[in-house]
Amino acid sequence: MSILPLPSLLLLLFLLPFHVISQSTSTQNDQTTLLRLKSFWSNPPSINHWNQSSNPCSWPEITCSGTTITGITLFNQNINGTVPPFICDIKNLTHLDLNYNDITGNFPTALYSCTNLQYLDLSQNYFEGNLPSDISQLSPELRYLSLFGNNFYGDIPASISRLSKLSSLQLHQCPFNGTFPQEIGDLEDLEELNLSFNKFTPSRLPRSFIQLKKLRFFYMTETNLIGEIPGNFSGMPALELLDLSVNNLTGSIPSDLFLLKNLTEVYLYGNDLTGEIPDSIQALNMKIIDLSANKLSGKVPSGFGNLMRLTNLTLMFNQLSGELPASIGRLPSLNDIRIFTNNFSGELPPDFGRYSELKLFEVDENQFTGNIPQNLCYNGKLIGLVVYSNNLSGEIPKSLETCSSLRVLQVYDNQLSGKIPDGLWNLSSLEKMMISDNSFSGELPSELAPKLSILEISNNRFSGEIPTGVSSWTNMRVFKGSNNLFSGGIPQDLTALPNLATLLLDGNQLSGQLPATIVSWNSLNTLNLSKNQLSGKIPAGLGLLKVLTVLDLSRNNLSGQIPAQLGRQLVSLDLSDNNLAGNIPSQLNNGAFERSFQGNPGLCSNNPVLGLNSCSSRSQSGQSSKISSKSVAIIGSIAAILLLLAVIMTGYVIALYRRRKHGFNSNWKFTSFQKLTFTESTILPRLNDNYMIGQGGSGKVYKIPVNRSGEVVAVKKISTKKDLDLRLEKEFLAEVEILSMIRHSNIVKLMGHISSDNSKLLVYEYLENRSLDRWLHRKQTPPNRGLTGSVRHMVLDWPKRLHIALGAARGLSYMHHDCCPAVIHRDVKSSNVLLDSEFNAKIADFGLAKILEKGNELAAMSTVAGSFGYMAPEYAHTTKVNEKIDVYSFGVILLELTTGREASDGNEHSSLAEWAMQHALGGEPIEDVLDKDVKEPMYMNEMSGVFKLGLWCTSRLPTNRPSMKEVCKMLLQYTPAMVVGTKKNGHDVVDHLPLLKLENV
Repeated sequence: MSILPLPSLLLLLFLLPFHVISQSTSTQNDQTTLLRLKSFWSNPPSINHWNQSSNPCSWPEITCSGTTITGITLFNQNINGTVPPFICDIKNLTHLDLNYNDITGNFPTALYSCTNLQYLDLSQNYFEGNLPSDISQLSPELRYLSLFGNNFYGDIPASISRLSKLSSLQLHQCPFNGTFPQEIGDLEDLEELNLSFNKFTPSRLPRSFIQLKKLRFFYMTETNLIGEIPGNFSGMPALELLDLSVNNLTGSIPSDLFLLKNLTEVYLYGNDLTGEIPDSIQALNMKIIDLSANKLSGKVPSGFGNLMRLTNLTLMFNQLSGELPASIGRLPSLNDIRIFTNNFSGELPPDFGRYSELKLFEVDENQFTGNIPQNLCYNGKLIGLVVYSNNLSGEIPKSLETCSSLRVLQVYDNQLSGKIPDGLWNLSSLEKMMISDNSFSGELPSELAPKLSILEISNNRFSGEIPTGVSSWTNMRVFKGSNNLFSGGIPQDLTALPNLATLLLDGNQLSGQLPATIVSWNSLNTLNLSKNQLSGKIPAGLGLLKVLTVLDLSRNNLSGQIPAQLGRQLVSLDLSDNNLAGNIPSQLNNGAFERSFQGNPGLCSNNPVLGLNSCSSRSQSGQSSKISSKSVAIIGSIAAILLLLAVIMTGYVIALYRRRKHGFNSNWKFTSFQKLTFTESTILPRLNDNYMIGQGGSGKVYKIPVNRSGEVVAVKKISTKKDLDLRLEKEFLAEVEILSMIRHSNIVKLMGHISSDNSKLLVYEYLENRSLDRWLHRKQTPPNRGLTGSVRHMVLDWPKRLHIALGAARGLSYMHHDCCPAVIHRDVKSSNVLLDSEFNAKIADFGLAKILEKGNELAAMSTVAGSFGYMAPEYAHTTKVNEKIDVYSFGVILLELTTGREASDGNEHSSLAEWAMQHALGGEPIEDVLDKDVKEPMYMNEMSGVFKLGLWCTSRLPTNRPSMKEVCKMLLQYTPAMVVGTKKNGHDVVDHLPLLKLENV
């Protein structure tokens, strides 16, 4: 053991106090800086424990090395304001995390002074503006930089590539709308790169990125990538995860992609990739492959059968064909296979589920033949079995009787036969059973699975009576049993199902009378019992059901009068081909029901539109008297004179009627956008009050029958003024221009237009259920016009509301993201969301719509137009608009759907959006504001989620609002569907299962 010389020892003892004093002074100075930070940020309650009397190294937000402060972590601490320049007075600061706060301002260049900084996280705040071109002045030691979820726009500066020690760069979910630099490929130490969800100008994927040798995680989801994916993936030997999904990539998948031995996850869905899947596979650690929604063809490589760690194989929405390799069925880790909507054929590998804990099996919409594999639930984990729209035959596997995990069974539209295994009817977790369009036989059991809410068995050979124990089906929402061989009567117990919304038993052999007493059909919306042998009277109780809107009792043997109560709320009614008699109730005595009563000789109406016998003629006594031959001669002479006068006057009367009543003149011009079976001569004579179904600020709307087959159109008459108003003329031209250009199932179809000098007519498809606001807010209509005169008691159940929300979102998403150039609606509101007979939503009224000539520029408007309560805050103060004003308006609709309130109905000082935001910020339970008419425990999570999405859409800052693509994705998660949590680079993600498509609910 050596001993220091005395002089050295004395020197050490002399210097030690100075070192301690210096270190203590540094800590005190850093503590002073931290307390200044606290004061600068207005003393947020979350850091109240920061004080002078305690050691900052004991504060949970502070990291120290010895007694030296090196790190600040203030994640989600409600910090407001900007980043002060004195924060870098903490000289040894290496770690700064301000993630998920409310910090504003431009990028804080004051951080350039933090020369030792290695970790910087400013994500999920409200920073805005361009990233500075000299961002490379950040610490040269910086290894982690996260700025995602802010409002940075413009270009990502090339100088960021001079932060040469970066290992992780997170710049996703910002409104960057310029370019990203290819120089990022020079960051040799980069291990994680995330540029996802930015609207960059269309760009190719730089080849320099494919040379990042240390890159492990690479995300560029939805970044407007075009062109082909560069090859030479051998330059990325460390790559574990590749996500280039939802772009416009073309060409083939690089042949060397699956040769990367470390690759575990590949996401290339939502592009335009073509060609075959590479068959050279060495990435034997692969866990997830998602190549869906492309244009891939050819077969699935046999090498996929060697991926022993593969858990998820998603190939849906492609053009793949051939048989599946049998070895895929034997993969020991596979739990999720989704290959629907392709052209696969042959038999399904029989070993699916035998060697792995299979959870999701979706092979629908292909051409598979043979039997359903027997072992799908061998390990007891199967949640969803979806094989509909194939050519499968044989029986449902008996092994499914004991599959207690099964929640969804969709095998409809095949050639399956035999009886349903007894135990399958009673599975404890089963929620949806959809087996229509097969050849199944047998009888219905008296008891069903306790959670079963959807049972669709139409177009089979089921027989016997509807069981009397049907009252135990308490969770049933949809029961479709059309076109089977059911016989006997309709049991009273069937009316005791409180959640039943849809009941279809048409096309059977049911007989007897309808139940006279309706017990608790409080949710029933659609009832179809047509084409049976039912007799007796129509129960008045059907007219007292508050939400019944569709009723079809046609082609039975019903008799007696139509109950007056039926006119209260029905939107669609068919009582044709029965033995009914008497007057049509006043509320049904209008053009909306012109085909509802045919084939009932005993019915009468004084409304000629209905095509029935006149009631007034029946009131006459029917006495006959003998008429003398002289009287006959006199009458004959008078008749001849009248006939001659009629011939002379006919042309004049018709011309006068057309000109004066309908503004008809020789200048009418009919422009059609599709092949039609009618002309303007079919439309013009019917523009009268008998056919009118609505009236708005821009004119009247009519429901016009156009041929004998029952086709109906809706006609909007813009004006009958001599000189058409300039504003209305502009709206007419805008609507014609846009609707003639775009086609989408969720946008109303413009069939054509008829115009003259003083009148404009728009001819649309007719949508039976009219506008959303009528259903949500019980709007009134004029008596004896339109649907029923009043829809005061209509209530939309939650599944329909969600279906409507998703449909409307898809329509707007198409306008914003898929139209070229994009279209802004500018007047999105619930009255402009129309509904067809199946409650599919369609965006309507494009009179204020604007085409964006340049996708990255704001549109300049000369005036502000829109509706109060739906108008985005920035729209009221500027003439510059983009698609985010539609997102705001759609968010208001989501709030309407979840709360039941109107857009202007917040409180005396605020709109619905403002009121909802105040409620959320006040910390009150969301459940308190949900619409009590549809608020049920089974829907609570979905309704709360959609309410939150409405809040997000109505954020005051446009850059904080999601895109309509993102809105669609979120709504898919909330649909009455099953969601499964997976892991993507360590983070939980929620995947919507297309197997539970809303269209099937």
